[in-house]
Order: sequence, then structure tokens, then C-alpha cells
Amino acid sequence: MSNRIVAEEVTDSYFDYLEMDELRRGRAASEMPTLGQLLKHVGDVRKEVTGDGSETPVHHTLDVGGIETRSLPFVLSFNNLTYSVKVKNKTNIFNRSRAPPVNRAMTPAVGETAFIKSKTLLNDISGEARDGEIMAFLGASGSGKSTLIDALANRIAKGKLKGSVKLNGESVESSLLKVISAYVMQDDLLFPMLTVEETLTFAAEFRLPRSLSKSKKNARVQALIEQLGLRNAAKTVIGDEGHRGVSGGERRRVSIGIDIIHDPIVLFLDEPTSGLDSTSAFMVVKVLQRIAQSGSIVIMSIHQPSYRILGILDRMIFLSRGQVVYSGSPSQLPSYFGEFGHPIPEGDNRTEFALDLIRELEGSPGGTKSLVEFNKSWQSMTKLHNSDASHNTTSSLSLKEAISASISRGKLVSGATATTNSNPSPNATPSSLSSMVPAYANPFWIELLTLSKRSITNTRRMPELFGIRLGAVVVTGFILATMFWQLDNTPRGVQERLGFFAFAMSTTFYTTADALPIFIQERYIFMRETSHNAYRRWSYVISHAIVALPPLLFLSLAFACITFWAVGLDGGFSGFLFYFVIIFASFWAGNSFVSFLSGVVPHVMLGYTIVVAILAYFLLFSGFFINRDRIPRYWIWFHYISLVKYPYEAVLQNEFSDVAKCFVRGVQIFDNSPLASVPDALKLKLLDSMSNTLGTKITASTCLTTGVDLLKQNGVMDLSKWNLVWITVAWGFFFRILFYLALLVGSKNKRG
Repeated sequence: MSNRIVAEEVTDSYFDYLEMDELRRGRAASEMPTLGQLLKHVGDVRKEVTGDGSETPVHHTLDVGGIETRSLPFVLSFNNLTYSVKVKNKTNIFNRSRAPPVNRAMTPAVGETAFIKSKTLLNDISGEARDGEIMAFLGASGSGKSTLIDALANRIAKGKLKGSVKLNGESVESSLLKVISAYVMQDDLLFPMLTVEETLTFAAEFRLPRSLSKSKKNARVQALIEQLGLRNAAKTVIGDEGHRGVSGGERRRVSIGIDIIHDPIVLFLDEPTSGLDSTSAFMVVKVLQRIAQSGSIVIMSIHQPSYRILGILDRMIFLSRGQVVYSGSPSQLPSYFGEFGHPIPEGDNRTEFALDLIRELEGSPGGTKSLVEFNKSWQSMTKLHNSDASHNTTSSLSLKEAISASISRGKLVSGATATTNSNPSPNATPSSLSSMVPAYANPFWIELLTLSKRSITNTRRMPELFGIRLGAVVVTGFILATMFWQLDNTPRGVQERLGFFAFAMSTTFYTTADALPIFIQERYIFMRETSHNAYRRWSYVISHAIVALPPLLFLSLAFACITFWAVGLDGGFSGFLFYFVIIFASFWAGNSFVSFLSGVVPHVMLGYTIVVAILAYFLLFSGFFINRDRIPRYWIWFHYISLVKYPYEAVLQNEFSDVAKCFVRGVQIFDNSPLASVPDALKLKLLDSMSNTLGTKITASTCLTTGVDLLKQNGVMDLSKWNLVWITVAWGFFFRILFYLALLVGSKNKRG
């Protein structure tokens, strides 16, 4: 209870301090307290409450060469943004003949048909956002808030969005925008078994450069934990449906933290206060205010801000069905709606009144057309009235100058190691702007190590997943070992060995299907992190493969040990080693194949259906059920792409390559024929008759079929067993390349 009281007193003191120090609009930014001062104040208050500083370590802000509270200005301007999509026309086409259009206005527009119509999500939207301020988009669900943020963040496919988005009057390349901005999605996409502190630490490893020491990265993480009010939950796992973890509000704050770890110049947030209580929401927006005042442009959508949050916002745009119905500061809302003829009652929440009025107008026959037109005229009057201040609406700095100044002052931490020109040219080209800041904060091998460490940490805390995989392999191996116990070298034993190999090799592929949900569950985390260049896609692909290898190695060894000696396979210890290697290669190829499918198929159940079907086809064309020379020519191509074919032929060669070993002797030639049931004396007479006919003496001990003969009968003599191993391994690398291409094509994360 005492700890809770201390936390509440610290939080209250913290916010009192922030509110006392909050500067009125127009005061110099240099008078603002720094983040270090704020955090020091929190520590001082805790010391006062607890009596000493032993319980609370002193946290230091990230020092990258003297950070100022305000960098040189950025202005993000957007003009005449229009975005439309094609949707299915829900109108009953059978009623069209009975109720044809009565005028030309009801006929389909250009590009529309009776079944498809165009829906405008953004309609001629303009505005500007500046560093040091928070711009918020408000409106009911479906008003276009998220779409407008996507448009500004370059998350709409090229050519679909009309209008222009410029930073300091210059168009920004997509590659540069990824580096200098961050996008906080509405959904919380986190690894469930990592703690809050680990999640932020891994984000720091990705987004902060290698040149920063581990202590400075840790200081940045600890500062964020304090900023977001996550100190009490720092050692708690995130959790999911099956594991209890942090609360919904804490998850939301962690999601924000991982995207602001590198101190971006432009920060986009889609509903950052969604799911938070009033106090937590206010704290998050207060943090966003400090981020803005440090030299960032903060653009967010928010559903319905409280009165306290409304006092923090600098600019607001109210949207209704893709159109702007108000654009300005919160303080201008009363005069705006007063002039419109709907004054805001004294004591009412301004945003609640505005949203209620907009919804009421949307349900009226004329819609919000009157309010849209009034906003246009009101904006014209406001601009005319403030024409003497028009010189402040655009930045006097070029984009390159502003970015260089920001980096030199410690902003955009991931670019702090970039070599910037101290006297940048005002006529910088887009390519030179992109070269100012490195596309990725770290080299490939750092990304690889961090990704692997994070994946291992997350999976290590869910041992039940590997336990289930191991159990499936052990049970399968046990059943096969007991079913095919100590096979002999008779013709019947040969057939049983062939059946064992076919089932065993196909089983290794089926047991790798557990890799399917791994990436499907991580897909949106991957898309969020790569959308702003946290790491390279091929770093993820290689890490994904490396992390999968140790479990596959252990599973292969377990399966080989259970079945090899129990079944009575040939080759001794060297034969066992090859048997283990080909099983491991099969697990590798199967895991890579399933990983590729997980990058293509969006749903787990659909993926399992496809995996089971394709693996069944691979087994069918492997050569076990029908020899290669009996496969129809129009299907022979499938035989050569069958993943089961190559390990199946490899184990056959490992088993039957001994030329001195015989599998059919004398009367055993009749074992697989109707003559198998006749007495042995009669079989010997038949052998004598055959000897006379063939001119070769055949006795009861004469070897009629060797292992090499069996290999020839099954058509597996084209390649050596080690070549078959390399081909199986190569299939695994081939599917990893396809997995990378699937991620490259399928993770654009842009609206069509």
C-alpha cells in the first residue's frame, strides 16, 4: 500500500510540475525545462517521499552532444489531398430495370459500373503541421482520420492519392520519410513473452546506432519507461490470451514507446489514447507534447479528447465523411460554432459538442455541406485577417538545413552518426537528402544478432511449444519403430523397408507444419518494424532460418536414434550418421517450404490445408507408389519438384548400396507370387527347371537380387546419395529466397 501511495504522489507531483512549467503559446522554446530536468524532478520527489534515494536509481537522458529543447523549424504542409477507392455497389441490380435513373446525375461516373462504384475517403483536404505543436484529427468512425494519417505518412499506393505532401516546401522521398518519421499503429503488436523493459531494449537495439554505448541506450530506455509511466510494469511480460501480462493501457504505452525510441522528426499516431483511462491518456498526450517541443511534428488521430487533453492540442481538424468541417486551434472552436449559428453552451466539452453537432448534421437531408462551405469561407476570412503574419506559415529553412540542424542537436538519434554537411546547399536534390541519414541505424550483423536474440528469448519462455513438437516426433518414431521392428532381409522385408522409408521421410515434412503459424502471428509486427526501416527484410529471413535450426537438429537426432537401430537399418554407425543428416536436411527443407507458405497465406487454417495437400502430392510423386518410368509424361515434372523424392532416394541408397548384401536367394524368388504357398520341394524343382532353361545353375542359396538391383528397379541410380542430400538442402535455401520475395512483395503496408 505504501508503494502505491508513493507512486500516486510522485505522479501527481510530476504532472503538477509539468502544468506549472507549461509555457503559453508564443514564449521562447529555450525557456522550456529539458527532459533531464523533468526526470531529475521525479527522482527528487521520490527521495522526498521515501526519505532517501536508495529505492529509486537516478536515470539519465540520452546525451548525444548537447540536445536543445527546440531544433530549427519543420513545416509539414498538405494541399488538396483526395483519395478514392472502388467498392462493390450494394444496389439490387434487379430493381434497376423497374426503377431506372431519372436523370443523368444518377448514371455511373467514369470508371464506375452497375456493380462497382467509387467512394471518396478524402476530399480536397489541406492544412499544415509544425514542429513544436500537436495536430489532431477528430471525427466519428469512418470520417477519414486514419486514412488522412496514412496519406501523410506515405502509406497509400503511388498514383492513388491526389494532391501534395511537402516538408519545408519540398517533396520527401519514401526512403527518407521512413528514417525521419515513425508511425504508431492503432493495434498493439508486441511479442507476448517479452517484458516491457526487454521490448523497449530490443527497440533501442534496432533504432539506435551501434556507435552509442550500451549504457546510453539503456538510459534512453529507462527515460522512456519513466515518461510512459511503466516503471511498475517494467519487469512484467506483455502477455497474451494464454499468459497473464500487463494491462491494456500499459500495452498501449509500450506500443508508443517502441516507435519513439529513436526520437523521430515526424511522429504519426493512430488513436494513441485508445483503450486508456483518462489519466493514462492525459499522460501519453503530455509525453507527446514534450516530444513535439523537442523539435518533432506530432500528428495524431483521437476519438474524443478530454478537457485536459484538449488544452494540450495546438491544431485540430474535424472530419466528416472525408471532408474538413473545421480546421484551427481548440481556442477558436467557440467563436467558429458561434458564427455558424450553434454556440457552444457554457461549461460543455467543446469537442463533444462539435462531434454531436457534426453527427446530427450527417443525419440531416443536406448533410454537413453547409458546415463544409462555412469552414471554407471562415478559413478565407481568417487568412485575410491574419495576412500580416503570413510570413510565419512556412519554414525559412530548406529541408536539408533543417535535418542537419536537428541531427547536430541530437534529434533523430538513429542518424546521429551520419556525416552531414555543416554548410548544406539550399538546392539539395532528393538523392542527397536521402544520403544525409543512413537508411538503417545498424549494420546487417547487428540486426541479425538482435533479431535472433529476441526470437530465442520469446520462444524460450514458451517451452510447451517445443515440447509438443518433440512429443509428436517421439511418438511417431516410437510407432514406426514398433511397427517395423527388426526387419529381415527377405523380399517381404524389402517391401516393408520401402514402406518405412516412404512414411518416415514424409513424416519429417508433416511435422514441420508447426512453423506455419509462427510468421503468420508475427506478420504485422514485421510489417510495422520494417515499414520504418528498423531492420532489413533479409536480416529477418536469415535470423528466422538460424533460430529454426537448433530445434530441427534436436528433433532429427531424436527421430534417428529412435528408429535406426529399432528397425534394423543397414550401414552401421556411418549409415546412422548419413540417416541423421538426411533427416535433418528433410526437416530443413520442410521448414523452409512451410515458412514460404506462411509468407503467402494470411490465415493459419488455410495454410494448414494447403500444406497437407501439397505434401500429399509430394509423397504421391516421390517414386514410392509408382516408379518414375511409369509416371505419365505430363506429370513427370511434378516428380522432380517433389521434396520427398530426394531424401527418399537418399535413404534407399544408404540402405541398399552394399553390393555384397543379398535380399532374394533361391526359392525366395517366389515369395511375392502365387507360388509362395507351394511346398519348398516343389519350389526347388521349379528352380532346377529354370536352371536348365537359362543354362545357369540356381540353387537355394544363389543370390538373385542384390541391393543394387533393388535400386535399379526403383530408378534411384541417377544421383549419388550425397548429391541427393545437397539437393534437399538446396531446396531449403530456394524456399528461403522465395520467403524473402514474399515478404518483399507482401509487406508494402500501403493502401491500394
